[in-house]
Amino acid sequence: MAIQQRLTTHLTRDTLTLIMAGGRGSRLHELTEFHSKPTLHFGGKFRAIDFPLSNCVNSGLRRIGVLTQYKAHSLIDHLVKGWASFRTELGEFVQVLPASQQIHGNWYAGTADAVYQNLDFVCSQRPKYILILSADHIYKMDYGTILAQHAATGADVTVSCIPVPVATAAGAYGVLTTDPENRVLAFDEKPDSPAPISGNPGYTLASMGNYVFNTELLFDALSKDAEDPHSEHDFGRNIIPSLVRSKHVFAFPFEDEDTALPNYWRDIGTLDAYWEANMDLVSMTPELNLYDRYWPILTYQPQLAPAKFVFDQDTRRGTALDSIVSAGCIVSGARLKNSLLFTDVTAHSYSSITESMVLPGANIGRHCKIHKAIIDQSCNIPPNTEIGINHRNDRARGFRVTENGVVLVTPKMLSQGISHLSDRRFQRQQQGFGGCERRHA
Repeated sequence: MAIQQRLTTHLTRDTLTLIMAGGRGSRLHELTEFHSKPTLHFGGKFRAIDFPLSNCVNSGLRRIGVLTQYKAHSLIDHLVKGWASFRTELGEFVQVLPASQQIHGNWYAGTADAVYQNLDFVCSQRPKYILILSADHIYKMDYGTILAQHAATGADVTVSCIPVPVATAAGAYGVLTTDPENRVLAFDEKPDSPAPISGNPGYTLASMGNYVFNTELLFDALSKDAEDPHSEHDFGRNIIPSLVRSKHVFAFPFEDEDTALPNYWRDIGTLDAYWEANMDLVSMTPELNLYDRYWPILTYQPQLAPAKFVFDQDTRRGTALDSIVSAGCIVSGARLKNSLLFTDVTAHSYSSITESMVLPGANIGRHCKIHKAIIDQSCNIPPNTEIGINHRNDRARGFRVTENGVVLVTPKMLSQGISHLSDRRFQRQQQGFGGCERRHA
């Protein structure tokens, strides 16, 4: 074990991490209309990008570039507030790398082109290895293990992977075919009919979007790809498949060392998947342990008062069962069950919230009934509103209802603009001890 720890430490020092954070997340529809997928709120207080960033820090990787593109203001703001404390004089940093047309006059044309346009930055760091990560998956992973396997196998490229149901992977994930030694024989990007795992026909081996490259090989591959007018300049569609045919490409199964079972990993790229991953957390023993002090998930969070529950009357009682309630929330005579309240949410008297996510700054009026919903940040839900009770009514009001019956509500769907946000802030200032409710008590 000591030898592996020394090897891993040496490897992490020689590795530059690049996090691909330019995704729009079109399958999330209105939820990412104004910001990118990596800034999705998750688990009450986190953002999606906090997970790969925290994995890097916990793995000993302290040289990190974050490549941004689509509506990146909120992402950059989060990085500056929460991830700008690294000691640059010690060679540690989280560097934002926006699309800035450094090599040609276009924005990032694909994931590979994004790295290609930042080769000057990569060269300046002189890494032996480059770790490419996706910014919008939820999991905990020691990247030292994949680096150790990469070095031990003499691989040119290593691709992290996990078993996924064939139906889930179809048209959504890159799929690997491997031999018994985990050598990658084929890589197909988002095939309609994914190749099943040998001996496990209901599952396929899906790429997690995390790759380790030898630096010189990656430079050469990116330069050749940039000159190809027919390429989509994408790692999954172009770079990895071309290297499989000519180089040593290995798979790294993301599994428990003791049980060989797949570790927890979730792609939150659809509204249903996003809702389900958050609902995982309110179970009695969630697979993803956010309370692990040995592998903390770090983030920026505003300085807010603790959550508060007010009123203890037979007709109204502030309660939360099997739920997560974050800082700044006031549960004022409302009832929560199997739900998450993100920061700075108020739920008023006689309202019921079940199996739902209420994102930061939202306000739930009196006598509301909300079931199996995603309430977007800063929504002001009027009193007596029902959401998720009758889907026909939900659709008639312009709310989005998913295939699995999750209802998305955004401020725009409620015809609420910037003006209601300032009114909301004023209301919160007057509400310190449940003041709005007390005036109507």
